Amino acid sequence: MTKAEPSNHSDENNDLSPERIRRGRRMALLLFAVGFGPMILATVLYYTGWMNPTGQSNHGQLIQPPASLQELQLEGADGTILAQRFGPQLEDPEWMLMVVAGNCGATCEELLYLARQVNIALGKNAARVNRAAWLGNINDELAGRWDNDYSSMERLSIAAGAEPSWPAGVDPSRKPRILLVDPFGNIIMHYGSEHTGKQILSDLKHLLKISQIG
Repeated sequence: MTKAEPSNHSDENNDLSPERIRRGRRMALLLFAVGFGPMILATVLYYTGWMNPTGQSNHGQLIQPPASLQELQLEGADGTILAQRFGPQLEDPEWMLMVVAGNCGATCEELLYLARQVNIALGKNAARVNRAAWLGNINDELAGRWDNDYSSMERLSIAAGAEPSWPAGVDPSRKPRILLVDPFGNIIMHYGSEHTGKQILSDLKHLLKISQIG
């Protein structure tokens, strides 16, 4: 007679014990906190102005709570869903300055120019910020010089059959705006012709400095 092989059931039960499961969950939470904790903390400090001696942490109009880029139902120039370019799962996500306007007249082009100049003024950090525009209508004169004046600004479109849900305080059909999108795909602030390039640049520099992603 041969001896029975020792049972492995007890080891398997130990591997799946509640204590091991809890330990695994704690480890996952710890890894998340280490990876994203600093950015989340910095974002909270920025939005609330906590520990800011001036009590004023931003110049743009805050969108509270932040709106999801997915709600805009926008596509890139290549036809892909714009929201898919954002998120913590990406290796090198970026910020975005997005000009939105129903009809692109003088005020709209002022914002296009402002977004371009702010992006350039970021210097070594310029590559961390993309520029894009959704323009419902554009006149022939601007269309004719678009490639020359705004070649680095991607033209966006609304997905076929979709109806964008714009953030609170933003209505492109009435007033052109610049939307600031963070690397997670959240629309966190918006700007208009009442803001200066210096103010937008100040906000962006601050955010890029404290951000651990993008």
